[in-house]
Amino acid sequence: MSTIGTIGLHKLSPRLLFVFMFFLVSVHASAQNISVVDDEDTVVTLSEPATRIISLAPALTELLFSIDAGNRIEGVVEFSDFPPAALTIPIIGRHDRLDMERIIEIDPDLILAWVTGNPRGSVARLKEMGYTVFMAETQALEDIPSLIEKLGRLTAEDNKAQDVANDFRNQYQSLQSVYGSRPILSTFYQIWNAPLISVGGDELINDIIELCGGRNIFADIQQKAPKVSEEAVLNRNPEIIVASGADDQRPAWLDDWKEWNGLTAVAQESLFFVPPDLVMRPTLRALQGAEMLCEQIDSAR
Repeated sequence: MSTIGTIGLHKLSPRLLFVFMFFLVSVHASAQNISVVDDEDTVVTLSEPATRIISLAPALTELLFSIDAGNRIEGVVEFSDFPPAALTIPIIGRHDRLDMERIIEIDPDLILAWVTGNPRGSVARLKEMGYTVFMAETQALEDIPSLIEKLGRLTAEDNKAQDVANDFRNQYQSLQSVYGSRPILSTFYQIWNAPLISVGGDELINDIIELCGGRNIFADIQQKAPKVSEEAVLNRNPEIIVASGADDQRPAWLDDWKEWNGLTAVAQESLFFVPPDLVMRPTLRALQGAEMLCEQIDSAR
């Protein structure tokens, strides 16, 4: 039996009793803390589940709703438009220009930030002001389930998040098993036409292309959304051209490539469209976009 168990708490001196009780309270508080490691390898700790969240990226807003934590969000950036309920949340700026005064007014207990999408200076200032900031960055489909689980931990929606993450992994593995061994086709992904913008190798869309058995013709470029030339596209002569555009409508400029009869993609009538939100946002809907793109690439084989 321990010494304390032997002599009883009532026999301790007041000073020792205070120290012992402080130790017990500290251990209890530590046990209640919630800690996760964000995508900058920083340990983010909350004393209790987040209830007043500001999301600085539309994708992060969408992921919170997917684990039933959308009711915790007090502020979002522009274009946070899915699910429709997100449109009712106050806007605190754009992803690249934050309204710091509005953020201070909301006084969040957790801020979800986007590593490569939010101004680093503004995010650093928020941290200096004492706000708890979780930094997120997903470059591949496989990163999404882990992020979902961490958001679940921060909001005490662990069970829901685990179910959603596992379902995502299962669907991802199913796509891998179907398309992983198909013949590889060179693919040009066009985000915009003027200027001509594509995707580099360090990007979610590149990962989706590879999942589907495609090869991004600009995978050798490390920029996420590099400007490329028409000549470069012609020289690399893709077998498939996929465009996204501004919304869920096929952009008219995709057909401009038909002027180049020598392009393999044009000769084979392999010009396709995928709604941008289905492949550019690292959310559950990325699997919908992946399935759509995989079917399109497969039809060109």
